[in-house]
Amino acid sequence: MSTLLAPPPTPLSLLHKPLSQSLHKNPYFLSLTNPRKTLNRPTKTTIVIAKSKGSDSADTGDRIISAVCYFYPFFDGVQYGKFVLSQFPPIQALIQPLIPSIRVFKSFPLNGFLVFLALYFAVVRNPNLSKYVRFNAMQALVLDVLLIFPDLFERTFNPRGGFGLDVLMSLDSTVFLYLLVCLIYGSSSCLLGQLPRLPIVAEAADQAV
Repeated sequence: MSTLLAPPPTPLSLLHKPLSQSLHKNPYFLSLTNPRKTLNRPTKTTIVIAKSKGSDSADTGDRIISAVCYFYPFFDGVQYGKFVLSQFPPIQALIQPLIPSIRVFKSFPLNGFLVFLALYFAVVRNPNLSKYVRFNAMQALVLDVLLIFPDLFERTFNPRGGFGLDVLMSLDSTVFLYLLVCLIYGSSSCLLGQLPRLPIVAEAADQAV
């Protein structure tokens, strides 16, 4: 800032020379800005933006709360993994420790809706919490909202066999694997103090927060 606010030395040296000669040697004499500083300014701004997105100083409590938020959309959409879990036992063994928590979550039909309201009003809309926690909670909520589309597809078509059943199996398997990847990536990044940005939902979470 001191360099930008300091008067340029070039016009002072031109006071002892003819105006035409000064304009000939320095065509930017009448310009309001120095082109060299104008070209360098976007580079500095880009570096600052990249650093602000790539680093975060969240404390231990914020990390744990943010990591737990990503379990909500996975628990809410775990039923889409019925085809994957039956065909790939290693994935079934991976989520085996989560089965008791999933059963508690699915024990009451309104649990998903109540958790959604709790995350939105108690976390996302809470100004006392850090933006790090609110952003991760909003990502989890947007991810859960996207589960409406595969649910509408199943309720509308509900194929019993043939090509329609193959399409349904592919859709359910893709949704489940996407939820599983988001759970692993989001929770592990939060526990490490990093800021996870999930594909599809990160921009929506930015706007909401």
